[in-house]
Amino acid sequence: MKALFTALNLDRAERTRIDWDRRILIFSTVVTLGLVALYIYGKATARW
Repeated sequence: MKALFTALNLDRAERTRIDWDRRILIFSTVVTLGLVALYIYGKATARW
């Protein structure tokens, strides 16, 4: 969580690097949440 709040902080000086870091962070968070949702869905429907 600390990394998430740090990456989403808007008061940084290095603007281009932060945008790239933020994109990677958001993408990896979305992928992780998607995998967790698929796991929960699979367990709930007994497909896995």
